[in-house]
Order: sequence, then C-alpha cells, then structure tokens
Amino acid sequence: MEERTRSCLLRNRSALEQDIKTSYIMDHLISEEVLNLEDEQNVKVQATQKERAALLIDLILQKDNYAVISFYNALLNEGYKELAGLLQDGLPIISTSIKSSIDGLTPYVQTVLCEGGVPQRPVVFVDRPELLQTIRSELFNLEMEPGWITLCGMAGCGKSVLAAEALRNHRVISECFPGGVHWVAVGKQDRAGILVKLQNLCSRFNQGSQTYLNPPLNIEEARDRLRFFMTRKYPRSLLVLDDVWDNWVLKCFDVQCRVLITSRDRSISEAVAGNKFLILVQSGLSNDKGLEILARFVNLKVSCLPDEAHSIVQECKGSPLVVSLIGALLREFPNRWAYYLKQLQGKQFKRIRKSSSYDYEALDEAMAISIEVLEKDHREYYKDLSILKKDVKVPTKVLCILWEMDVEEVEDILQVFVNKSLLFCDRNKRSFRYYLHDLQLDFLTEQNHDQLMDLHVKMVHQYQKTYKNGFPSPDEDSIYWYSFLADHMAKANLKKELYSLMFSMDWIKAKTEVMGPAQLINDFVEHRHVLDEENSTVRENFQEFLSLKGHLLVQKPFPDIVQLGLCQPDSSEVYRQAKLKAVEKAQYGAVYLEWINKTTLQNSSSLVVQLHCDAVFHACFSHDGLKIASCGADKTLQIFKSETGEKLLEINAHDDEVLCCAFSPDDKLVVTCSSDTKVKIWNSITGRLIHTYREHEEQVNCCQFTHSQHNLMLVTCSNDTLVKTWDLKGSNCKNTLFGHMEPVNHCTFSPDDQYVASCSNDGTVKLWDARSGNEWKSIDVNEQCRVSDDDEEVLLKCCLWLSDGTQILAAAKSTLFIYDVSTGDMITELAISRYSNIQSCDISPTRPLLAVALSHNSVELWDMESQKRVADCSGHLSWVHCVQFSPEGSKLLSSSDDQTVRLCEINKVHSSSAVSLVQCMDAIFQQGDMFVLVSDNRKCLQLINGNTGNVMYQSNVQDSHICCCCLNQHINLAAFGCGDGILKVLEFPSGKTIKTLTGHTNSVQRCQFTHHEQTLISSSDDATIRVWNWHTGACKVLEGHTERVKNFKLLRGSQLLSWSFDGTMKVWNFATGEMVKNFDCHDGAVLSCDVSPDGSKVVSASADKSAKIWSLRDSMPPIVLAGHNACVRSCRFTWDNEYLATGDDNGEIRIWRVKDGSLIHICPNDVEIKDSKHGGWVTDLRFSPNSKILVSIGGYIKWWDVNTGESLQTFYTNGTNLKSIHVSSDFKTFVTIDNIGILYILKMIN
Repeated sequence: MEERTRSCLLRNRSALEQDIKTSYIMDHLISEEVLNLEDEQNVKVQATQKERAALLIDLILQKDNYAVISFYNALLNEGYKELAGLLQDGLPIISTSIKSSIDGLTPYVQTVLCEGGVPQRPVVFVDRPELLQTIRSELFNLEMEPGWITLCGMAGCGKSVLAAEALRNHRVISECFPGGVHWVAVGKQDRAGILVKLQNLCSRFNQGSQTYLNPPLNIEEARDRLRFFMTRKYPRSLLVLDDVWDNWVLKCFDVQCRVLITSRDRSISEAVAGNKFLILVQSGLSNDKGLEILARFVNLKVSCLPDEAHSIVQECKGSPLVVSLIGALLREFPNRWAYYLKQLQGKQFKRIRKSSSYDYEALDEAMAISIEVLEKDHREYYKDLSILKKDVKVPTKVLCILWEMDVEEVEDILQVFVNKSLLFCDRNKRSFRYYLHDLQLDFLTEQNHDQLMDLHVKMVHQYQKTYKNGFPSPDEDSIYWYSFLADHMAKANLKKELYSLMFSMDWIKAKTEVMGPAQLINDFVEHRHVLDEENSTVRENFQEFLSLKGHLLVQKPFPDIVQLGLCQPDSSEVYRQAKLKAVEKAQYGAVYLEWINKTTLQNSSSLVVQLHCDAVFHACFSHDGLKIASCGADKTLQIFKSETGEKLLEINAHDDEVLCCAFSPDDKLVVTCSSDTKVKIWNSITGRLIHTYREHEEQVNCCQFTHSQHNLMLVTCSNDTLVKTWDLKGSNCKNTLFGHMEPVNHCTFSPDDQYVASCSNDGTVKLWDARSGNEWKSIDVNEQCRVSDDDEEVLLKCCLWLSDGTQILAAAKSTLFIYDVSTGDMITELAISRYSNIQSCDISPTRPLLAVALSHNSVELWDMESQKRVADCSGHLSWVHCVQFSPEGSKLLSSSDDQTVRLCEINKVHSSSAVSLVQCMDAIFQQGDMFVLVSDNRKCLQLINGNTGNVMYQSNVQDSHICCCCLNQHINLAAFGCGDGILKVLEFPSGKTIKTLTGHTNSVQRCQFTHHEQTLISSSDDATIRVWNWHTGACKVLEGHTERVKNFKLLRGSQLLSWSFDGTMKVWNFATGEMVKNFDCHDGAVLSCDVSPDGSKVVSASADKSAKIWSLRDSMPPIVLAGHNACVRSCRFTWDNEYLATGDDNGEIRIWRVKDGSLIHICPNDVEIKDSKHGGWVTDLRFSPNSKILVSIGGYIKWWDVNTGESLQTFYTNGTNLKSIHVSSDFKTFVTIDNIGILYILKMIN
C-alpha cells in the first residue's frame, strides 16, 4: 500500500470507526475478493460496532492499494459519501488492467453507477468473462449512435447481474456513456405503472433544475420530456430497462437514445426501430461456473469440493439463483452436502411448479430447503414477504412497521435472508431497500396461497396501528404506503377499510401531494369493481374530481384540496366532505369560499360511448355525420352511430395498437394505421379488408384521405421520418416524401387537395405538392419556440389547414402558431396553457372556433378571432388523445385513455348564461341580498339574483356591444354604455329603456350613478368625461385628458378623480365642470388609482413600473414606490389608511407603509415560482374592513394575510384573466367573471 494512502487511512481512522456499519461494507469487500469469509467471521465476533470497524480497518491496512479502492467504493455504495470524501485525496493512482477483479471499476464509475441506480454485485459473484466481453463489445456499438441491445434469457439466468457487471468498466462508461447510466426496473406493468416509472426517471433527471416544475401528466408527455433530457441534458447516456415483458413498454421509452434491455422475449425490440443487437444468455451456468459459486460460498477450492457438488449443480439445472440458494445453505451447514442433494432429488412440488410463471424444476426444491433451515421466527418473517409486489423495492421502515421492530433488528433479520440468497438488497442510498427475485416471489406466493389474505390483513392492521392519527410523512421511505396501501386492502378483502381510504379527501390530499393524481386515478380504475359494490356514484365523484382538477394537483405550492372540493356539485361526496372540513377549519380562522352559483354551469356531454377495452387513440366523424369510427390500444376499429352510440361494426384490425382512422369522402371506406407498421383499407359497411400496405418501416402515426372523391388519394406518415401518398390503385405507394429528420406525427391534405402538410419531431411543418410529391415549402417552428440551445425540443403534434387554405396551424408544446402559407411568415402565436401540452386540435368548419385537447384531461374551445378561451368541455377521466368537430360544426367528439368517446354539444356551451357573459359588470350588496348586472356576448344585459343565480331580467339585443354597466342603490335603475358611444338608462322591474344619451364619440368604458341618483357620470375612449342629468339629457363635458380615460372615482362632495393613458390624474368639480387639480404623474399610462379612506391621499399606478403616493391637501412631492419589474396595474389603500397594496403584470403584489413608502411585504415571496406568480396580471385589489386580509385577482383569486404576507387561500377559476372583483362591505361575498364568461359569486364560509 502506498505511504500516502496508508497515512490518509490512519489519519481518518477515528471518524471511520465511529460511523460505519461493517456488515454492509464487508459484503462489498467480499464480492471484490478483498476479504474472505474467515475475515468476515473474525470481524463479526467482535463485541461492539466500533470494535468491528476497528478490526475491519486493521485488515484493510494489511492489504494492498486495491483494498483501499474497494473500501472507498463500498463507502460510496452504502451512502457514506462524507466518509468516502475523507479518503479521496489519498486514493492510489493505479492501472485498472493490473488486477482483473477490479475490472475497470474506478471511483468515477462507481459514482456514476450509484447515481444511476445500477444494482450492486451479489454477495457471491462468479465472473463470466466471455459473456461479459460480448455484452461490452455490443455496448461499444452504441458509442457513436443510438440503438437497442437486448440481453435475452430465461428468468433466473443472471441477465440483470450480467448487465450491471458489464457496466462496471471505466472504458465502457467514459467512452460510450459519458452522460451516465440510468437503470429502470420495469417488470410486469400496466400503463399507469409505466407512467410512474417515467415520472420517477424524469424527476431524477430534473433534480437541481427548474426546467420542469411539475411531473408529466401522461405517457406521451413523459416520453417527450425524456427525449429532451436524453438529448439535451444527458447526451450519450445509457438507459437500462431491466426485465421488460411487453413490447409496448419500449415505445414509451423510444426517444432515440441508447438502451440496454433485459428480457425473456428475444423479439421484444421488434416494436421499435433503430440499430438493434441481440445477446442470448445461456439458460444455465456451465458445470465449472456452478462449482465455482459453491466453492466461494463454502470458502474452498473447486478441487476440494466433495463429489456431491457435481450432482447438486446438475440438479440446479445451471440456474445461478438456485445454485446460490444451495450455496448459502452449505455456508452455514458445510456437512450437509449429501442431505441437500437428496432433498433436491427427492422433493417434488408439482402444483407449485405448474402454477409458476417460470419453468425451473429445481427452484421449488432449493427454495423449500433454504426456508426449512431458517429458524422458526425467521421462517415466519420470510413468509410475510409473500405479499410484496414484483419489481418493488421495499424500504426497511415498512418492515419495521410490519414487524414492530427497530431498524437495526429488522436489518439484522433481512441480512440473514440476503446472506442465504433468499433476498436482495439495494444499498445505493442510506435508506436500504429489499426485494425478491420474481422466481422467489412466485414460489412464496404459491406456497402460502391460502394465507395471503391474512398476510395482507396483517400488513394493513400494522399500518393502521402505526398511523392511527394520520398519514405517513411524505419522505422516500413512506412512498411504499402511498403506492400500495389500497392494493393491500383490496387483497385483504378489507372492503370497509378500502372504502374509507379511497373515499376520503384526506387520503386524496396526502397521496396526490406526494405522487400526483395519475396513480390515484389508476387506483380507482383498478379497484373499481370493489368500490362500486359500496357506491359507484361516489367512486365516480372522486374519479371525476381527480380528472378535472388533476392539472391543479401538480402545482407548487400544492393547492388547498378542500377549496377545490367545494367547487364540485353539491350532490358530490367530494363536496360533502370538503364542506364539513371547511366549516370546521373556518372556526379557527381559515378562509374557504363557497361558489354559490355553480349550478348554472351545464354538462355539455350529450353522448358517452365505451366500446373499447383500452385507450382510444383516435375517433372521427363520417362525412355525412351519421357515423363515428374509433380505434385504440385494444387493436380494434369500432364504427357506431353518432346519435345513439349503437355499434355498427367491430374489426380486429391490427396486430398492435391502432393509432389513427379516417373515412373516405363517400364514407364507403375507412383507413387505419398502426404500430405494427401497416396501413389497411376496410369496407366501412361489411368490415371486409380491401388493401394492406406494408411500406413503412416503423409505426404509422396518421392516415387521411383527400376531401374529394375525385382523384381519391391517401396520405400516411410514420416514425420512419417518411410521408407517403397512395392512389389506392395498386399495392405500392404513389410517392414517398423525403425531408423530415425525425418521426412525423401528423399529415393532412389542403382543402383543395392540391397540397399535403406534415409536422414532425424535428420542429418543422413541411408543405408538399400532393401529385408530384415534391417539397414546396418548409416552416421551421423551432425559430419561434427555441430561445436558447438549452430549451426543450420542439415536437409538433398536429398541423391543420384553415378553411380557405391560405393559412396553416401548428401545435408545439402548449402553444399554437398560425403561418401564412404563401410566405411562411408567422401570423399569430396563441399560448393555450401554462401547465399542459397540446395533444390534439381541430378547427370548426362553420365558425372561427378551435378545439384543443390538453394533457391534463381537458378539452377547451377557443375563439380564434378574439384569441380567448370560450368554453371548457371537461368530462374525460383520463388523458385526451383526439378532438374533432362534426361536419356541420354542431358537435365535438373527443377520445381518451378512459376508454370512452364523448360527444359535446357546441351550442350548449354557448347558450348557458353562465358561460356566455362578458367581463362587464356591476354588483350591489343590500342587507343580505345581492344583485349582479352583467352583459353577455349577444349584446344583451342581464340582471341576476346573486343568492340564487337566477336571471331576473334580460334586455333586448343592442346595436353595439356593451362596454360598461351600473346599478343604482335601490336596484330600480340601470345604465349601460356601448361601443358606439351611446348610453342608455333602464327602469326595473319593467326593463324599459327610459333614456338614451348621446354625445360620446367613442366607446363608453365606465358609467356610474352619483349618490343622489339624478346624475350619471360616464368616461370614454374619446378622452372625455360627461356628467349627465339623465332625466333631461343635459350634460357637462370634462375635457382635459389627451388620451383615453382609463377610469374615474367619485370623491367627497361634488368632486371626482380621473386618470388616463396620457399619464395624468385630474380632480374635477363635476357640479361645475371645472378642473380642480392636475397631476402629471408618470411617463407611462396611469392604469389604476385609489383614494385613501380619509380623503387625504391618492395613489397612482403606471405602465412605467412605478406607483406614487400624492397628497390631495397640499403640494408636497409624491412618495415614489419603486421596485416592480413590470407594469403596475392595480393599487388599493387599507381602510385604516396605514398601508397600501400594488399589483403588477408579473403577478407580484407589494404591500407598503403609506407614511414613508417603505416596503412591508412582497406576495408571494417565493423565488422558485417560475411562471407568473398570480397566473397573470394582478388587475384588482381589495382589503377587508379591519385591514387584515387582502383579496387580489389575476389568473385566479387569492386571499392574503396582510400582517405576514402569506397566502390564505386560492380560488382557481375555470378561465383566467380576471379584470375586476366586487366585494361586499362585510368582506364575505365576492363577485367576478373570468375570460370565458363564467360568473363566480363566492361566499366566505363562517
């Protein structure tokens, strides 16, 4: 050993002896042949942990440089990074080729493998150099380009151990995979399970980064995110998918990266494209290798083994797992060679063997013998492991709860199992995790099949005993309970406990906060049959709640789930529980809001059809609108009536998932395309197969016919980067369109069928001549989306021609781009969502309406002219893949992972008053009554009873849109101003127009009755304010502003304050029409003003990013409130005149002290919030009468504690961009309207 290495070890000896657990360190040293079993025994017999550590270090000091390196790696592997750091400077520099046992395993490699979750070597490891060399040679094939290596062999043949061992090589890691290695234990999974695997992988990649704040919501989004990480953040890294059972799983990880697969199926990689390499692992060890394993277990030379050893290896059928089981037994009982051979030869567990997933005759005998020699107590503990899930690593803490023991006691028991090869341990972190091989779990499950229910009951009862007062803290060791508690209850047949858990808002909150909503939705699906026995309606209530609010349940900070529950229908169990909790918490000062008019919202779904037994990827109308075709993951094509949902035809269409379908122009044919690379044409009436096209080499993502039957053609696009056109006259394609560099996701003909548009993961939209197949134009959407090289890849999901064919729309991430076809210039950019990606979109054939499917399970309608969201067609319980309008534009269909196709009545969305209002309103609060005056998008005025939500009055349609409205205090008069400059006064309850006032030359933006109600004041975009005697029509014109008047506010007496886009404020005597004061306030537009309750001061907020406090009583210079980084759009004084609040376009609110302008709070004070802190501009602010609570609006509504600056509550509206809020004098009732026209009347719960 080098002198400096020895010196470093001696210098840090005290710290090492104090902290390390020798049993875990020695396992690593033995597997590296640094220590032998005799050394291990000598260390174990020491009385105390410190003495054991001291002897271990003495042994290492007697060894060579390689012992120190192995010790250093063991410390890293066991989570002792700080202690390993003490030795780092003293590590010897050696050539890895000198000693074969190290085999290139440098500290750098050890760190890479630990961070990537690669399993460590088993306690006894036998080198298989030829096979390892083969694997490493194939790994070098991935050095320069992506590809797939499949390591195939029977279960238990050592595939996973070999894959991990092949990576323990410095040259392999440094030259081939400098981006790291990322190990994913896959196993047998459904789609929800794979989503969780992807989420965990993305979370691992995103650690220490703010690239993504929320986990992906579905597999497609997760795959896109994984592609970004693997190409941008971790290029040239290796993804290891261990124990893959189904080929569809590979598609979920198909991001054109370097992948190593272990599987029993040699054809597993046929589902994906790219370079592929196959390595077959022999189903059994050679006789020599089997003997070597036994020799290492008993610490003898192979030549010294008894004759029975050869027979034992033969009886083990060469399985490394079975040989290890017997070897572990012989290590404890070295004289039982003949006995164990006899047991292997004589015991026949036929029933067990036949029911096992694997065909290993020797396993049953080896497992039975290994368990029999355990102490009685240990046998019972081992039996408890029968209920573990496959491919799940269980933290020590879970078994501490199950067995009611301390961590050390549990680890001692589990170490016995590990030593006997009955259990495996993942020690890459301080928190150890244990798991069984699938073979072992199959054996245990079958052996204890009649006790499994009782074992699940025990697990649940021990959990309940430990967490009787709540749920586990959200740490890594508790994730197990959140993942599998419901499963244990279901398998224990504890139905009441399962109902109580799954139908509990507390559980919903706890689990979604830790894991997000996706797995919880899957729990409701998986245990649906059990839950529906209790109450199917309640199950639907919770599942719908999670689906509709799932996009909010991934936000940070985590939203108040009780408040979200209060927005559910009153008949929902979610609402009932939320209301009880809200009432209870409100007694202690918590803020909760009841949405009292929510019943005015209508469910727009007119038909829900469920013909598929798996995800529905696509659905489309026939051209006559009478039929719908749908296809999906169940490999079928379904055709049904659009009015009733009656099934007309079912076809088992493909060998793999069917991704798209479309009707021919005459509706006689329907085309399908699939992951099986085939395109098929069917008779839509009989279901007869007419053509099968096989020219694509990878999955075909989209297929579309021309719009006209004349010169009928078909276009398809694929992951093979190709677009193909077909004339249906022969078996070959007409043209192959080359140009895209990445998979092509969507293709469609222009309205006149002259051109084809396609979009791809390469970030481009390409336009092609349909007849010749020549590329006509290429539009690079990357230019608009990518600000820097570190930005996420631009993956275009769909492209659409607008009806006249002069413009084309492309969807990338959460944004829609519209381009001029002739020039390729971008015309419009429409940001759809901050939280979700666009999955699909379609344009109405009859109006400027756009339908968008988003990754958070919702479907939204957008007005393309106003570029505003006009409706939310929620209803699906899982991810939405497709949207399409009916030919006449009256219906919208959507298909989803929830196995349904839904039809939405477009007119329903627009006919309901609750979703057709515009953001022009006034509200009056009177002795418990509340009245809301509001305009709608039909140019009508409505008077709504705020307590019931009922419309009391609706005016006639006006000639111009209504811009503003107001009520008098007696609710017998109303006034409104229009875009044509006209003001009208109505009388209630008759609704008769009693006065029409003309004079303004531009839109009237504000009107208000004075206190004596004989005078009406209005302001306009014509830069004037008019004071009307509305009875006579006479008016005074207040002129002085040079640009639009933003707003005005009545002061005491006959004065009013006005402010304008010209940067000034003015005080007027509206009785005389004279200007009293003029304030040249700001360099930019004055966007908001407020007057202090005592009338002494006024605050102005401006687009110049500042606010100022002015004196109304003297000419003192203003106090400048600087610090905002965006337009200051709102301001408000507290009722006690002590403080004021300002809000800006970044969503930030600042609270100031009035007397000196000092800053008190910034709300929210959270530097981690990447997007706007209020979901948009802060447009209005109101204080409570006691000045202790502030309410603000922006993208949603928030309540704040003025003393601390902390958020008290957030109410998430369906739409965004709230403009103003009306608040009752007691601060208990709040009224506002969102940008899609939904009215919110909220009452604070007492």
